[in-house]
Amino acid sequence: MTYIPEYVHLAAGLAAGLAVIGAGYGIGRLAAAAMEAIGRQPEAQGDIRTSMIIAAALIEGVTLFAEVIAIIMALKP
Repeated sequence: MTYIPEYVHLAAGLAAGLAVIGAGYGIGRLAAAAMEAIGRQPEAQGDIRTSMIIAAALIEGVTLFAEVIAIIMALKP
């Protein structure tokens, strides 16, 4: 198998881009579902918001991990 450094950088860029797109889609769906739930049950707004923030933080954490892996792939000699 031939090692071609140009493809490593391309793969790292695609991986980071896909991670950001996936996180944006996930957080968008999360926020839409939370707003709908708050619209249906306004009295549960605090609990729904707290759960939404925790889930968004978990999504962001996974995205950051994927981007770090992509950077490591790009910088590996």
